Amino acid sequence: MSFTVAIVGRPNVGKSTLFNRLVGKRLALVDDAPGVTRDRREGRAQLGDLAFTAIDTAGLEEAAPESLMSRMQEQTEAAISAADAVLFLIDARAGATPADRAFADLVRKSGKPSILVANKSEGSAGEAGVLEAYELGLGEPIAISAEHGEGLADLYAGLRAALPEATEVEPRDGGVEQKGAERKPIRLAVVGRPNCGKSTLVNRLLGEERLLTGPEAGITRDAIAVDLIWHDQPFRVHDTAGLRRRARIEEKLEKLSVADALNAVRFAEVVVLLMDAQAPFEEQDLRIADLIEREGRALVIGVNKWDRIEPRPGTIKKLREETDHRLPQVKGVPVVAVSGLTGAGLDRLMQAVVDAHAVWNRRVGTSALNRWVAEVIASHPPPAVSGRRIRLDYITQPKSRPPSFVLFTSRADALPDAYRRYLVNSLRETFDLPGTPIRLALREKKNPYARRAKR
Repeated sequence: MSFTVAIVGRPNVGKSTLFNRLVGKRLALVDDAPGVTRDRREGRAQLGDLAFTAIDTAGLEEAAPESLMSRMQEQTEAAISAADAVLFLIDARAGATPADRAFADLVRKSGKPSILVANKSEGSAGEAGVLEAYELGLGEPIAISAEHGEGLADLYAGLRAALPEATEVEPRDGGVEQKGAERKPIRLAVVGRPNCGKSTLVNRLLGEERLLTGPEAGITRDAIAVDLIWHDQPFRVHDTAGLRRRARIEEKLEKLSVADALNAVRFAEVVVLLMDAQAPFEEQDLRIADLIEREGRALVIGVNKWDRIEPRPGTIKKLREETDHRLPQVKGVPVVAVSGLTGAGLDRLMQAVVDAHAVWNRRVGTSALNRWVAEVIASHPPPAVSGRRIRLDYITQPKSRPPSFVLFTSRADALPDAYRRYLVNSLRETFDLPGTPIRLALREKKNPYARRAKR
């Protein structure tokens, strides 16, 4: 039986380190600075023969109402409410602090089974802190070192004791596991400049305040993945940190956040590039779009905060024309006006994502491709280079995701870039491949009459 465990505690007690240890990956950002984690992050964890969902949370601190820290604490309280059990972490080297005592009361009031964990207990420096942890009234503390992987056997025993029914090992029936007919989720990343409304948009899609939002720029740090069902189609949506120009990134934490966002783009299938309707097509927007194209991801452009402007007739048409002009490498990319605040345009945006995913997966038959080559040669043959004609022999599509073609020619290195771009644009128009990256590789056919070089 699967269950959910929330990892809570003060800032900088090692919650994210333990989370990464349990899920077996460096999913959560980790740094010596306190307060790195802001949104709650979920991951599939494994501890011995126990498989469960772990939730990494923001550090608990006293905060003024309506402040960013207060909103972070609300996210942590939501994680506690959703969990079956709570891992309450303290820093064994610091001992039980007044803040630990205050938030231990919060865990007790939740009524959830709780496990007291004294982290950073390696060496003699943590022994006194483990003993102090008894004062918190959450039972016997389990001494571990998340960084070095010590004490995990005791943590396993603690989970079994706290959740005896949920952690009971199910007997094997010896039968063959049946694969369900569930549709595979589309991996979707939402990217853009800071404060363009990415988290607000994802919250509106989910219908709940799942992600931390606010007027402050740069709230999101981790690339948070959430599951979404839209018209029976499952999605795995990644909300990411805002991407600024590289020259402006100085802090280590922001560098880690940007690296996390770029990884989300690389592992996505479709990327929604969110622009601010009040200032679309900034230089950084174009840089991000170029990055997405180079990574070979399907692209959809969402023009957010549409409720803050007064659109005139033909505004969307002009935006699409400007997009094709500024981003010719993904000509025909869908442009959708949305408002994460009001929810306007979200159905059109998600339909555009589904359509872009279908185009990204499209394959073209070899016979149709070679008829296209014959028409290209007849209407616009390749130019002669150094007095010699270039012959186009044969084309095939070895893979999709994105659509990738191999064109066999007599002189691959001599084909001008302008003619190559013409071929890509013709492929896009002829086979209805709008907005998706297209890869065209040139290969030379071996000359059967060429003499073999003497060894």
